[in-house]
Amino acid sequence: MLTALVLLSFVLLPFLRRRRGVIEQVPPGHPDAADPADYGFAPQEELDVRMPGPDQDLLDVLDLVQRTQDHHAASQLLAGTEAEGELRWQRVQAFAGAAALELQQRPGGVSETPGGQWLRVWRAESPKDAGGAAVHAEFLVQQAWRTSTPGTDEFRIIMEEARVSCGEAALLAPGDPVPYIIELSVARGLSYSRPEFEQLWLKILDRAPAHMGAHLAALHYWCEKWHGSRQLAMEFAQAAAARAPRGSLLAAMPLFAVFEHLPEVNLVRGFYQSEVVTKAVHGALHAIHSARPGDPMAAHVRHLLIFFLVRSERWAEAMHQLVHVDGHVGALPWTLSEDPAAEFAVYRALAVAGYEANGGNPATLPH
Repeated sequence: MLTALVLLSFVLLPFLRRRRGVIEQVPPGHPDAADPADYGFAPQEELDVRMPGPDQDLLDVLDLVQRTQDHHAASQLLAGTEAEGELRWQRVQAFAGAAALELQQRPGGVSETPGGQWLRVWRAESPKDAGGAAVHAEFLVQQAWRTSTPGTDEFRIIMEEARVSCGEAALLAPGDPVPYIIELSVARGLSYSRPEFEQLWLKILDRAPAHMGAHLAALHYWCEKWHGSRQLAMEFAQAAAARAPRGSLLAAMPLFAVFEHLPEVNLVRGFYQSEVVTKAVHGALHAIHSARPGDPMAAHVRHLLIFFLVRSERWAEAMHQLVHVDGHVGALPWTLSEDPAAEFAVYRALAVAGYEANGGNPATLPH
């Protein structure tokens, strides 16, 4: 999957650079003069890679915590976030990711305090804080995947520590599905057996049966554990979509399953216009149109739709999704790239160019 995206960037980026060279020589309104800025889209350098869509409360608290290195605002935000909803899981991920990134940037030394110190203080000062325990467990999971190689002793040791932390977080908040959702990443890393996984999965279903974040994490397990079995992953995704309650974005799960199993060389135009892709895209579009207002998982679905709609040359539909999520790129598929903002910008530029080449302009695109 990652190889395919890297290959795609090598193919498309030179094309876009050539187009930039042409822009200065063509008259306004010409398809080659397409400019994302004309649509009010954010410059590439201003794209936020921390989250898939806007969450101003989270941004404000993240900025405060990182500026002051005081964890109390983060603790208060999580304490006031509904346990069963998608938002708590996303916020736990964001705080853990911020701490992990700080540590990567400032590993510490003889005369320097390591980054992410606020999380260590949080756990030390408030060991019974369920939010802090969940963030710490997610932090360990992210550290394992970011800094070590699966299968090594180092990776296994960190993952085992994460598993213990998940258990501690679950004891502090018995009705909260988030510690168990975090453990799904541990299950993938430590290759839980199928019975072990199913026991964990039942705990999640008992607490939040329609939690899309949990389903996405479980899909990763199926793909990893069973050597990328397209059939098992698709069956799991289709079953989730079939039992999705009204207004749930679980109906978009087959599109994520298709993405997980894209061919390694996926530049063939016909594949993206095939029945399997078309059906999955249709399901995701229907899910978006039927979703509850403000569903925090909508941005995840829209980002993946942009990828498939651009590759399918469905330019107008891609533009309509861009209007909703532009400015934030912390979601698949962009996060698989070393530079998510640049990857997103490539697809956005292609969408704009294709839209205008087919008669579209800023005035015809509803906001």
